[in-house]
Amino acid sequence: MKTTPTTIRLDDDLKKELTKELSSMGLSINGYFNLAARQLVIQKKVPFEVLAESNEPTEATKKALVAAQAKELGIIPDDSPSFDNMNELKNYLDKD
Repeated sequence: MKTTPTTIRLDDDLKKELTKELSSMGLSINGYFNLAARQLVIQKKVPFEVLAESNEPTEATKKALVAAQAKELGIIPDDSPSFDNMNELKNYLDKD
């Protein structure tokens, strides 16, 4: 089988993450793209679900934001401890 060189441009960070993930699966970037290309030809569609990264905060983040706003507005008391220096924080954490 004759192969033809193909150039793919990837963001440096994406390439690092991709290489790390593929390496853990025993695949190279070249192997992955060949695998994906063959599956596209066989299946006549993109062989995986295409997802977009979400900028939507998680439920836990939403709750934390609401609680912080409520404390800021005085709706609920802010009983969170505050510290002026690291030693105060350490003493608070060690008191149990």
